[in-house]
Amino acid sequence: MWNGKNKAVTLSYDDGVESDRRLVEILGRYGLKCTFNLNSGIMGPESCWEDNGVTIRRMSPEGLPELYRGHEIAVHCVTHANLLKLDDDSVRHEIMDDKAALEELFGCQIQGMAYPYGAYDQRIVRIAGECGIRFSRTCNDTHGFRLPEEPLAFGATCRHQDPALWELLERFLSYEGSEPAVFCLWGHSYEFDVNGNWDLIERFCSRVAGREEIFFGTNSQVFLEK
Repeated sequence: MWNGKNKAVTLSYDDGVESDRRLVEILGRYGLKCTFNLNSGIMGPESCWEDNGVTIRRMSPEGLPELYRGHEIAVHCVTHANLLKLDDDSVRHEIMDDKAALEELFGCQIQGMAYPYGAYDQRIVRIAGECGIRFSRTCNDTHGFRLPEEPLAFGATCRHQDPALWELLERFLSYEGSEPAVFCLWGHSYEFDVNGNWDLIERFCSRVAGREEIFFGTNSQVFLEK
């Protein structure tokens, strides 16, 4: 499978907010890889909101290629629109324009996506594929480790705030079967600020890091390059 290993860990985080800086630093210390899903049309600190008294700001594009170096960038649509509410042409605009802008900013080909709000149906899946997207994450967690049957509508194992996280992680770490197994964790880095639990992602990283039987990769490295 992945460099001769049949277990992989990958992360998927959304929105391109300031707290990604701390997340990137933590992932770098432990050698984990993430796919960051960004909205090119609403970048900048003026794009902000509050949650539980915490102000959350998106980052300006300046310096982002250096910040995210070693990780993967994916589409999250130009304006984080609910695609189910848009006509076909507007859906294409949200996906294609975001893809083009991010490819120009980061100087790389972009293959992945995460559906804003997890909103999708077969129409959206079809259009995403027509736009050159090869995999896209939903918000439908699987609580499992199988490779997705439909990469254009795949569910992660779980969100980082899922109460089942630690039970699932121990099941994954103890897995010794011959079939490939993937642990995909997702969320928004600002949730660690809102909930005051940065220790959660530190604990997750330290629990999996350095294990020779596990491949650590971005979403495309895990789902497309196996």
